Amino acid sequence: GNIVEWCLPQDIDLEGVEFKSMASGSHKIQSDFIYFRKGLCFGLACFANMPVESELERGARMKSVGILSPSYTLLYRYMHFLENQVRHQLEMPGHYSHLEAFYDDKKGVLPDSKGTLTSQQPVHWLPSIHRYMYPEMKITHPAGCMSQFIKFFGEQILVLWKFALLRKRILIFSPPPVGVVCYRVYCCCCLANVSLPGLGGTVPESKPFFYVNVADIEMLETEVSYVACTTEKIFEEKRDLYDVYVDNQNVKTHHEHLQPLLKINNADKEKYRRLNDQRQMLMYSQEVGEDCSSCEEDLFILFFMEQNNRIFQTLMEVSASQDKTLTADHARGMGLDPQGDRSFLMDLLEVYGIDVMLVIDNPCCT
Repeated sequence: GNIVEWCLPQDIDLEGVEFKSMASGSHKIQSDFIYFRKGLCFGLACFANMPVESELERGARMKSVGILSPSYTLLYRYMHFLENQVRHQLEMPGHYSHLEAFYDDKKGVLPDSKGTLTSQQPVHWLPSIHRYMYPEMKITHPAGCMSQFIKFFGEQILVLWKFALLRKRILIFSPPPVGVVCYRVYCCCCLANVSLPGLGGTVPESKPFFYVNVADIEMLETEVSYVACTTEKIFEEKRDLYDVYVDNQNVKTHHEHLQPLLKINNADKEKYRRLNDQRQMLMYSQEVGEDCSSCEEDLFILFFMEQNNRIFQTLMEVSASQDKTLTADHARGMGLDPQGDRSFLMDLLEVYGIDVMLVIDNPCCT
């Protein structure tokens, strides 16, 4: 099995990290990177696989070099260093001087050895506008991450958006390499950003868990909301661990009451068309040199944040009104389909504890 060969500080609890930092099935690929969660920390590891003429190593030497931080938003800037170091460790095993120097330079952002975080901890997730504007957001991912996400899922991102907003447990399956799938986890969490103050203090946080494996089963059993990815097909059978299972572009749920949310309705198609129109306009303005400051990343996040804000603003206004009645006109005003999004709206009211009465008729003969 995998072993932790070297670490600093030496007294830190790294139980299970040897399986988190090397995805199951990685022996079939040459290199990869992997985001994961360990307790209160997030990790990034770079993996590489090199053929060697050694019976002891069964013809292949595989290593991962990783770092842990209280914030995943800080990790991407060290990707290049980790890629170089894992290559160095494959070619010259046991030489750790570069890693020691790196640790001495960066250890201020690590938690102390007891696993508690320092008071200066960076924000590790961004559920509201105040956190959303953090500059670290710019370095969580490579350029084009959102663009690939949209191209990969197409209209299905509207299905994922609803599940993310309802804080469902979303598990994404993919064979290795897993790095690009970790970015899908991140993008999926971005779909649910809301910036209205005072909204749902009791609502579970949408947590990016990134890569998980069978060693994480016990931890996942206690989670009410998360987004994660795995390379282990066995998870599909463990239905009590997730609400939504994503296999390639196929989004599915075993919960009967969530089945209606899998259907793309007219309002979803309209939102997807608007998103694409805005992307085309952005690309055109960049081509003609008018605007190089705005990027697709911001456009994507703001598109969904504005959509979410519009929904919750309307719901809060209706709940503060005298008759608390939510009509089909309200639904259309929120950019939703009065019929197709009825069950989504009902779930939304329940999850966020919003007190309104839904009077959208559900016709049996249309």
